Amino acid sequence: MAAVFALDDVWTIRRSGDDHVHPLVGVTATIAPARVTALVGPSGSGKTTVLRLLNRLEEAHEGVVSFHGRPVTSYDVLELRRRVGLLGQVPTPFAGTVHDNLRAGRPDLAADEAVVLLARAGLGVEFLPRPADQLSGGEAQRMCLARSLAVGPEVLLLDEPTSALDPFAVSVVERTVRALADDGLTVVIVTHDLRQARRVADDIVVVHSGRALESGPVAQVLDDAADPVAREFLRGAS
Repeated sequence: MAAVFALDDVWTIRRSGDDHVHPLVGVTATIAPARVTALVGPSGSGKTTVLRLLNRLEEAHEGVVSFHGRPVTSYDVLELRRRVGLLGQVPTPFAGTVHDNLRAGRPDLAADEAVVLLARAGLGVEFLPRPADQLSGGEAQRMCLARSLAVGPEVLLLDEPTSALDPFAVSVVERTVRALADDGLTVVIVTHDLRQARRVADDIVVVHSGRALESGPVAQVLDDAADPVAREFLRGAS
């Protein structure tokens, strides 16, 4: 199974005063197609940096990040970001109605198509004419998920998308993520919740101190990690 993304000995550098820090240190990992891959690790470990490299919100200073076997730097950045969507922790509704939001990347999006997108995100047709700035946090996040799907991405990147949601909204987003992967979408999710990783992910990458310490099928890694540092983190975070 050819990887959708591959990171090969990737390093990133960030200036801190007169010093340089390395958010990522020699990371090597792959993301398989039509599966959910969870990135887990302590706060500040580099999980979000990995995610941001995949659609060029950040750039590697050494090593190569590849998409379908080509360096991501060889793609037009706007094309890449249409093919690789990103949903962050905090929903960002645009001005106008929910329908206006869904048409942000697809001006020709018909109402019936918008209704289908809303349904995939757990929202009903009655949301279509509602002002986006009047949605609750959970509703806004699900609308943003539908908006991300409107342009038909091949990959969806999720940066702790349920961290601020109530349990019902969490369950809706998790079911949506699983259904998307089952329909062939590749999903990469950053999560601090190992129970969530077990519920939604097929594969997992443990990122710790800027290094990818362990990767593989989620149950195998969570239950029997080989790397001692990864094993200690997973036991403490369970």
